[in-house]
Amino acid sequence: MRVVIAEDAVLLREGLVGLLERFGHEVVAAVGDAEALTEAATEHRPDIVVTDVRMPPGLTDEGLRAAIRLRADGLPVLVLSQYVEQTYAAELMDAGEGVGYLLKDRIGEVTEFVDAVNRVARGGMVVDTEVVRQLLGRRRDPLQRLTPRELEVLGLIAEGRSNASIARELVVTEAAVAKHIANIFAKLDLPPAADGHRRVLAVLAYLRT
Repeated sequence: MRVVIAEDAVLLREGLVGLLERFGHEVVAAVGDAEALTEAATEHRPDIVVTDVRMPPGLTDEGLRAAIRLRADGLPVLVLSQYVEQTYAAELMDAGEGVGYLLKDRIGEVTEFVDAVNRVARGGMVVDTEVVRQLLGRRRDPLQRLTPRELEVLGLIAEGRSNASIARELVVTEAAVAKHIANIFAKLDLPPAADGHRRVLAVLAYLRT
């Protein structure tokens, strides 16, 4: 897979390059500002862009803005953030499928991080667990109908996990996962959907309202 990385912190940028190359991916460009990101993505047309939210020159949301523009141009994008910024996460989710929003702490969870890169590149959606947790906190009343296990499953759904992946994570059968998901959709008045991407979008749209 061909990757463009944008991160202004040199050590982290080089660390990302080494990490992704270790898993067999080709980093075609690694840059340090939003303008260079746009130029590199336009030139190389990678399979995915991985970028920080805050980039020079303003160190505000330049990386996010560039990511949204590149997603509109058809490129999958995975955005990294130092802190949970729900507004940024919401804007990115509005860009549709083929997007991800992760905290930089997740990079240390190497296998999970690389899996997230792969899922986004394939057109999936990945949202950091902490973002989901904060969104859940804003919707306590409707979610009181869910059991603790259903809340756990809901968080994994929002991360873009498949039923098989959720089953492995929770050490249960796929049939049990399917039953939990059916209960969640029923309790939250969400129409069940076979398409995993629509499933994530539906849940996140509900949590954001």
